[in-house]
Amino acid sequence: MRLDKFLSQQLGISRALVARELRAKRVTVDGEIVKGGALKLTPEMTVTFDGNVLEQMNGPRYFMLNKPQGYVCSTDDPDYPTVLYFLDEPVAYKLHAAGRLDIDTTGLVLMTDDGQWSHRITSPRHHCEKTYLVTLEQPLAADTAQRFTEGVQLHNEKDLTRPAQLEQLEECLVRLTISEGRYHQVKRMFAAVGNRVVELHRERIGAITLDEGLAPGEYRPLTEEEIASVGAPHLQQN
Repeated sequence: MRLDKFLSQQLGISRALVARELRAKRVTVDGEIVKGGALKLTPEMTVTFDGNVLEQMNGPRYFMLNKPQGYVCSTDDPDYPTVLYFLDEPVAYKLHAAGRLDIDTTGLVLMTDDGQWSHRITSPRHHCEKTYLVTLEQPLAADTAQRFTEGVQLHNEKDLTRPAQLEQLEECLVRLTISEGRYHQVKRMFAAVGNRVVELHRERIGAITLDEGLAPGEYRPLTEEEIASVGAPHLQQN
């Protein structure tokens, strides 16, 4: 990558402003002041701006975040803070959520800059499973698990939901696993059977389970095994 493009991405400024900063001798490469932007960077080069090292990114990035309430999963929102607030990473604005959560829903969010990888999670044809811990307003009705297995009719939807697995943990606490991602699906499924979701927390996406050691707002890189699990045959149910 050219030095001026790299600086533009890292500093979030235009190429014209990058040229000005270069002329001001604020940039060094391997300890030497560089005043032109045409230099081709290699991964082993060290670039600094005002003495601060700018990390070169080699390859796509993958993280899991424990999302707290009150944040949206879009990368830019005029009204609410976004999950990017928690990511202390170079060029964090290039990351996106692979499967969003509502502002009041907590738990596992996968952040990446690999569009093909996230597509395998969100594409309807891959039927990637997602598991939620659901707190309900009313005790679970005796027939709800069976109705979810058979599929329920959502308001303004033509097709029944795909078979879902429901496990009752307490009177008003359940674990639900679905394999599709319709709009507000979990809340609408319970509304369809006469109940209401009070709290919603995502525990798992595919084979990736939220790390119990992550407090709300904390994140970590995914392991190689977790990254490779996305798109694996056992996650695709036809």
